[in-house]
This record gives sequence, structure tokens and C-alpha cells, in this order.
Amino acid sequence: MNFPLDFWNLSLWLAVTAIILLITSEMLSPYYGKVKIRINRKRLKNISFTVAILFLATVAVRIVNIILTP
Repeated sequence: MNFPLDFWNLSLWLAVTAIILLITSEMLSPYYGKVKIRINRKRLKNISFTVAILFLATVAVRIVNIILTP
């Protein structure tokens, strides 16, 4: 069974997800007014940073692949 996503699609998906999570965590910040959504902001921010680091890792793998292929 083939995995339907290739490396480029996975990288793009991680980038979009990281951006959405970071924007959401900042919009839920108490500096933008009283938000009555019961979401753990610290956990959301940690997850968004983790996804962003995974995206940067896929970018690093692609750069190494470009450098090492003749």
C-alpha cells in the first residue's frame, strides 16, 4: 500500500498546520481581550512550535538531498 503523501506534500501540510496553530495560539492570547474558550494556551503553543520544528526538519532534509544529489 502506497502512502498518498510524498515528502513535498508532507512539508507543505506541516507548514500550513504550524501557521494555523501559531495564529490560533496568539489570537487566544489574553492581550486581545477576554476569550472564553477553554483551551490550554501553553499546550497549544508547544504543539505549534513542535510542528514548526518538524517542518524545519523536512526543509533541512530537502536541502541536504539537493546538495548531495549530483
